[in-house]
Amino acid sequence: MRLSELSQGADAVVQEVENVMDGDPIARRLRDYGFVRGEPVRLVGRGPIGADPLLVQIGFTRFALRRAEAARVIVESVP
Repeated sequence: MRLSELSQGADAVVQEVENVMDGDPIARRLRDYGFVRGEPVRLVGRGPIGADPLLVQIGFTRFALRRAEAARVIVESVP
């Protein structure tokens, strides 16, 4: 499942970050921020208009990501 599809408040573990194109700068930036295999992630909230942006927590850091950016992150839901 993609991070953008995760339910609000749900926990997951990052599986990978997909490149949309060769040398994708957004995917590289996400990896630099810590979206790497095995990292726990939580969808904290969604924006009021069109559920954009998404408030995502990885470790102790929170990020506001566009839905298109979050869609690059493949996660596995944690029960």
